[in-house]
Amino acid sequence: MVEDLSQYHRPIGNLFQLPSTREEWQQYRLSEEQIAFFHENGYLPGVRILSDEQVEQLREELSGLMDPSHPGHHLFYEYHSNESKDPNTILFHALGAWRITPGFHDILWHPAFTVPASQLLGGAVRFWHDQLFCKPPKQGGVVAWHQDYSYWTRTQPEAHLTCWIGLDDATEENGALMYIPGSHRWNLLPITGLAGDMEAIMSVLTEEQKALFKPVTVELKKGECSFHHSMVVHGSGVNRSERPRRATVINVFRDGVKSASNEPLLEGVPVIPAGEKMGGQFFPLLLEPKEVGIL
Repeated sequence: MVEDLSQYHRPIGNLFQLPSTREEWQQYRLSEEQIAFFHENGYLPGVRILSDEQVEQLREELSGLMDPSHPGHHLFYEYHSNESKDPNTILFHALGAWRITPGFHDILWHPAFTVPASQLLGGAVRFWHDQLFCKPPKQGGVVAWHQDYSYWTRTQPEAHLTCWIGLDDATEENGALMYIPGSHRWNLLPITGLAGDMEAIMSVLTEEQKALFKPVTVELKKGECSFHHSMVVHGSGVNRSERPRRATVINVFRDGVKSASNEPLLEGVPVIPAGEKMGGQFFPLLLEPKEVGIL
């Protein structure tokens, strides 16, 4: 039986070492220019999160997790060997890897992630859930244009942040992330599908939004990440290349966000009644920045 790693609210493996001094924590801080870029555009690309060796460790764990017969499979909140609506393309998508393998568990506490996250959120960082997105060579499917928070309104208020980490070089050819700069200031849009028609979102945009719909492709090296606001419109295209495009995603919110639902917030997770603060085994506190001198 595979142990459920969600019971451990600290690093348990050897992916990295936590800083031991305030100066060591400080090295992971974003610059004022980076923070300003995020607030202006709704995203911040090109932040190095992982070394090549750390990427290799996660790739090895990922190869096992993609096997439906993995002994920890029952710990996933969701598992889609192919979430694509097109039978000719493949989009592997799963939530809950942090419960199953030590690398995907420990990366949640990596200071290269938590320190920038605390700066962008403006406070303490609490975990929401993780995701794996994998597009195989030649036939990788799209992730259609969407806002993350449109799927997350069961937690309120909106004080959420996403960190997309490349486990391969992400290029325009293999399906890199695309953003609509400034769209984090738009209204909350209706859901138009996550893995279907890239153009479906156009049916819910105003004429003004359509005029501002100018995608920017963000190419990343493996081990680099892109942070983005939960309201920014983003997506990614097909993988036409000879290389895979694998990524892990960490979703967090500022400590203090509350449940807005009397249903389970994730599959198999105990109910947190509406109005109660998010916390407990499945939504751990990742960083209190004041404790390490960050904020």
